Amino acid sequence: MKKPTNKKNSKNYQKPRGGRSGARMNHPARNQKSAPKPAKPAKAAKPKKQSRPDSDHTQVIQWYPGHMTKTKRRIEKDLKLVDAVAEIIDARIPISSRNPDIAHLTSGKPRIVLLNKCDMADKRATDQWVTALSKENVRAIPVDCKSGRGVDRFVPVLTDLLSDRIESYKAKGMVNPTMRVMIVGIPNVGKSTFINRISKKTKATAADRPGVTRGNQWFTVSKGFEMLDTPGVLWPKFDDQKVGEHLAFTGAIKSEVMDTELLAVRLIDLLKELKTPEFAERYQLTEEELSLQSYEVLEKIARHRGMLISGGEADTERAAYTLLDEFRAAKLGRITLEKP
Repeated sequence: MKKPTNKKNSKNYQKPRGGRSGARMNHPARNQKSAPKPAKPAKAAKPKKQSRPDSDHTQVIQWYPGHMTKTKRRIEKDLKLVDAVAEIIDARIPISSRNPDIAHLTSGKPRIVLLNKCDMADKRATDQWVTALSKENVRAIPVDCKSGRGVDRFVPVLTDLLSDRIESYKAKGMVNPTMRVMIVGIPNVGKSTFINRISKKTKATAADRPGVTRGNQWFTVSKGFEMLDTPGVLWPKFDDQKVGEHLAFTGAIKSEVMDTELLAVRLIDLLKELKTPEFAERYQLTEEELSLQSYEVLEKIARHRGMLISGGEADTERAAYTLLDEFRAAKLGRITLEKP
């Protein structure tokens, strides 16, 4: 792939025309076409559809498949069956991973917010988010569902949150009343992993991609508590495109709906601002290389990893996928992209 002509900053980077996947598809050896016959002049080729950056050269990302509309309606209907709502968000992006529609729908219920993947986030930032959320009259618990860190706090906090309601049921003659809590959140935030951890059984389907859970399911948490799992649901429109980018960085949006190289360039922009030492160390980037335009940094990453295509050109597409995968696996350090 050719370097972008504008080298002032990576926000001015626009992907070369010729297809979605960048360097691979733009290489001459991959785009050879037979010449038109002399007797019949070739028709003007229709321009290929291409995702274009918006006015500030960020990628416009939208993602709202039909099943999410159905899920939203189901959540609204099932709220009358539960006593509380537990929302799971990503501790690395606490703003972008909170669906404003869910907050509106569940505003009348006692709420707990679980800041999942806290082991991947900056601890000081997570502590600040717990304090900020408590001011919203919401109980907040940092957890890491894969390792189990903090999960054991869920039932005690839920019991305390619903103590008045439990006493009210007992006063009406109900012995050992069962409290029900709805688990909500965006796709790929860790709801199924949390349920499997808290229920100590592998019942809920969990996968490292959005859109796995498709139907509502009930699970027993402990004596006196049940959970209703719901599919992940996003909202129809991202008013701030940074929200879409942050969701894409963490894998909450399927990769098919975005330009991976441009997304990787935007992530490099943020990593350079944060100055995380693990980023430079992992890809053996010098101070001089870090000062380059972010697309050129992506080229350096490709070359340092030996990712080349024919002709010795840097395979920036492969490097982009690698960068995003390693960020999502916390191999670039404990990073929080959003501060309170």
